[in-house]
Amino acid sequence: MAEWWRPDRLAMRHGRLLARGRILAAVREFFAGSGFVEVDTPALQVSPGLEPHLRAFATLLHDPRDNALRPRYLHTSPEFAMKKLLAGGMTRIWQLAHAFRDGERSATHHPEFAMLEWYRVGADYRDLMDDCEALLRRAQAAAGASTLAWQGRSADANRAFERLSVADAFRRYAGIDILAAASDPARPDPARLAAAAAQAGIAAHPGDDWETLYFRVFLDRIEPNLGIGAPTILYDYPVSMAALSRAKPQDPRLAERFELYVCGLELANAFSELTDAAEQRARFAADQARKQALYGETYPIDLDFLAALEHGLPECAGIALGFDRLVMLSTGAEDIEEVLWAPVR
Repeated sequence: MAEWWRPDRLAMRHGRLLARGRILAAVREFFAGSGFVEVDTPALQVSPGLEPHLRAFATLLHDPRDNALRPRYLHTSPEFAMKKLLAGGMTRIWQLAHAFRDGERSATHHPEFAMLEWYRVGADYRDLMDDCEALLRRAQAAAGASTLAWQGRSADANRAFERLSVADAFRRYAGIDILAAASDPARPDPARLAAAAAQAGIAAHPGDDWETLYFRVFLDRIEPNLGIGAPTILYDYPVSMAALSRAKPQDPRLAERFELYVCGLELANAFSELTDAAEQRARFAADQARKQALYGETYPIDLDFLAALEHGLPECAGIALGFDRLVMLSTGAEDIEEVLWAPVR
């Protein structure tokens, strides 16, 4: 979209951009009606987030108070700052934040994008599933759409959402018992999953670890089938993929995490949040080690975030939803730049 500002090119996106405004108004109305407070946290942070595969934008902060130069990053998500607010006593908060991820540009990715995040104290991931159903129905109505659509596929948010466990999805679409293929759930053996994938007709590549094999099967056999006809909530991930979620009390092999899919496109990622500071510190260290092994770099841990957990993060649930993708689905756009007021160049 070179010279995206030209009147003829902006006019082509005009209807979708107006719909974006209506969807945002519907989002604000939803959260206000549900007792949430809108917050606004800074994008500049000590740690951008520690997910191993994400690349952050780095800068230096010149602090005139002591004339020091301090490394800082544009956040990949406002999660850490929002959880600090929960530790400080907030109970229901939401934010539409700009998030930043380097090296991401495709029809569904942009280096700067809008992330919708919300958190509930005294809730778990099942409450967020209900939130997603209500929110997507409002977005579809605000856009004036009969269905959500992408790449020739459609899903009606007014239909009952499919709720499908990760284990059932792997069984249904790949014929794989993913929990048996994990062996030790906390430290799964890639050889087991490689053997199961081979039986399903998917070959492992040299050096594949368990998570890489998981996504090789998932992207090939499972993701394209999710969210067709109605949105799909894919829940209960293997505990090795817990990220910032807690283990499931009834089955410690699983994590209370779900992802929301519409028309084969991932839209949101949600957790019953981990509140144990020691466990979180251990997971951060493991993420740092993995990033260092894969990419030869790592990012610092936000010690203030760990201090907030130690002070006491209440039982809560949180979710991150790609707002630009929601607008894409609501307006039938094929490319994320069709729903952005101005792309990064």
